[in-house]
Amino acid sequence: MAAGSTGERPFFEIITSVRYWIIHAVALPAIFVAGFLFVSSGLAYDAFGTPRPDTYFQAGESKAPVVVQRFDSKAELDTRLK
Repeated sequence: MAAGSTGERPFFEIITSVRYWIIHAVALPAIFVAGFLFVSSGLAYDAFGTPRPDTYFQAGESKAPVVVQRFDSKAELDTRLK
């Protein structure tokens, strides 16, 4: 062992390992697909309570809505979305 070594495997040895690539060839695409489905199905909007892209602006609005009452913002947005 070289001086100052922590005893860990070198990074180069890890990324050239077949086991590393087998694990990551499955895990990384699975995470990507799960995230894509989470957003595209609309579950992300429901889980975090954010409005869907088609409800940000109403059809009759010509500009972005501005909340004018700081402490009544929730009620103001609720009346706007009804």
